[in-house]
Amino acid sequence: MADRRTYNVVILGLGFLFIFTAFTTCGNVEQTIVKSLDNSTFTGSGYHSLGIIYGVFSFSNLIAPTAVKVIGAKVSMFLSGLLYSGYIAVFIIPSTWSFYLTSVLIGIGAALLWTAQGEFLIENSEASTINRNTGMFWALLQCSMLFGNLYIYLDWNGETDISESSRRNIFLFLLVASVLGTLSFLVLRKSHNEEEMLSEEEGQSLLSARTMYKSRANRALQDAKSEFKTILQLLKTKTILLLSPCMAYSGLELAFYSGVYGTCIGATTHFGEAAKGLIGISGIVVGVGEIVGGLLSSRKASSREARIESVPSDASGGGLFGLLCKNSRFRRTSVVFLGMVVHFIASYLIFLNIPGDAPIVLETTTQLSPYLNPSVSIALLCSFLLGLGDSCFNTQLYSILGHVYAEESMPAFAIFKFIQSVSAAVAFFYSGYLMLMWQLLLMVILGFTGTLCFFVVERMQDVFVDPQEY
Repeated sequence: MADRRTYNVVILGLGFLFIFTAFTTCGNVEQTIVKSLDNSTFTGSGYHSLGIIYGVFSFSNLIAPTAVKVIGAKVSMFLSGLLYSGYIAVFIIPSTWSFYLTSVLIGIGAALLWTAQGEFLIENSEASTINRNTGMFWALLQCSMLFGNLYIYLDWNGETDISESSRRNIFLFLLVASVLGTLSFLVLRKSHNEEEMLSEEEGQSLLSARTMYKSRANRALQDAKSEFKTILQLLKTKTILLLSPCMAYSGLELAFYSGVYGTCIGATTHFGEAAKGLIGISGIVVGVGEIVGGLLSSRKASSREARIESVPSDASGGGLFGLLCKNSRFRRTSVVFLGMVVHFIASYLIFLNIPGDAPIVLETTTQLSPYLNPSVSIALLCSFLLGLGDSCFNTQLYSILGHVYAEESMPAFAIFKFIQSVSAAVAFFYSGYLMLMWQLLLMVILGFTGTLCFFVVERMQDVFVDPQEY
């Protein structure tokens, strides 16, 4: 049984690794690809496409749990993988209508995919293995930012224009990766709980398949109604209201590092022939920042648990977070504060290093000059800081929601993803119109506000014993 569950978790992680190697790479370069198209009939925008994806994703999350419970996690992930593959395939022979249609479909598919992933991971875990299994899955997922972006660097380095053959080769590679990830879901084995449920249903010989699916749908609908009521109740709580700015900020910076910043680097004239290849390197460095941030955050969590259990060995190390966490007043706030600081540093350096018209330039290169002579080293440092800060904010938002709403974690996480996705969608839509400095200013203001609100919620943790009181 343990071997089967471990097998499922590894295959699940590999499936997501392949699919998101394709999707994250696509998101990183698609505005650059769209601008380079020599096609007078194509009028799409990469920013608008990503905005549609996140907008549809945010609302599809409301119905995804019901659909997954009816058709099953494995089938849901396979169908979602097909939608992801369809979106990638559009870039091989692009057309405006298919570009935007698949943007809507992949938004729906993303909601099904992530809902099914969570359910499948829980089904294949126990209390003693959930942390290990989650770590295995996320380690594989984070690697998705490395391989596709490495291909982009190797193929685009030294190129000033993206040729049609280069574009097709890249997206054929990404399509193969996405299809492999989708097919991997077919070799997932049934969990013990699923086998028990199927045996129970098969034992009811008087029930037809149609009746069984109808019964599942009715149960799922009742669960969805109950969860929706819980979501509405949680939206009125002081904790969710205070955390909303921080959640919204995580959406803005998600849009910036995953779709806008790479486009800015690729459009910077001062980088010359290296500009397009740097998009891939930037994506890789963002991924490294995410991984480092996750490791630091997990180390901080381990230090806090060790302190609570009065384990003396905590004093032996832990670096920055080990030092911060020795004082009991420093908890999640230490990580969020670090995330805010590194993001502010990154924003200031980007403001100085990248031309102001980089995100909105109609041609493939910028016309304005930044305050500093653009430096590749500074640009990549900012990529690392963006990934590090993103990991700091997201891990601690999940942590505080899981702590405060331990009995209602799923509705709380659904609210988080909804606010984050709506914010990301809005950010993608304005990214093609606002100069870089205004986009950075918006992120700084909301980031500062969100961090202060996060501190208030942490302070409330020290004052109130019962989390439902706030």
